[in-house]
Amino acid sequence: MAETTTESADYIKGKETLARVTGASGSKAVESLQDIAPELGRWVIEWGYGQVLSRPELDLRTRELITVGALTVHGYAQPQLKAHINGALNVGCKPEEIVETIMQMAVYAGFPAALNGITMAKEVFAERGVTVKHTP
Repeated sequence: MAETTTESADYIKGKETLARVTGASGSKAVESLQDIAPELGRWVIEWGYGQVLSRPELDLRTRELITVGALTVHGYAQPQLKAHINGALNVGCKPEEIVETIMQMAVYAGFPAALNGITMAKEVFAERGVTVKHTP
């Protein structure tokens, strides 16, 4: 199926939301699909970011913490988890909120998933020079 040249309102809104959450990395990820699955990239933008993440009932901070939790639970989506930890920081989440979200997943997904999630957060924080304040 050929890619259409017109952009729907959801696609335009999705591009804006994707840029707000991921900066340039999200666009690069979608562009990397152009040679093999351009429709998948369009779905990510139009449906994922344009129709779901753009809904007004939850703010982007809340949505990113939910996404970090969900990706931690999966345990097999480390690249996407790193992207959304970055995204959470980009939309104003505190590092401590991200750590708490991941730690809570130990209750629901087990310690291996939470430990893997914390490892991804540690990598992102180190790359960005972010420090975490520990509470006793």
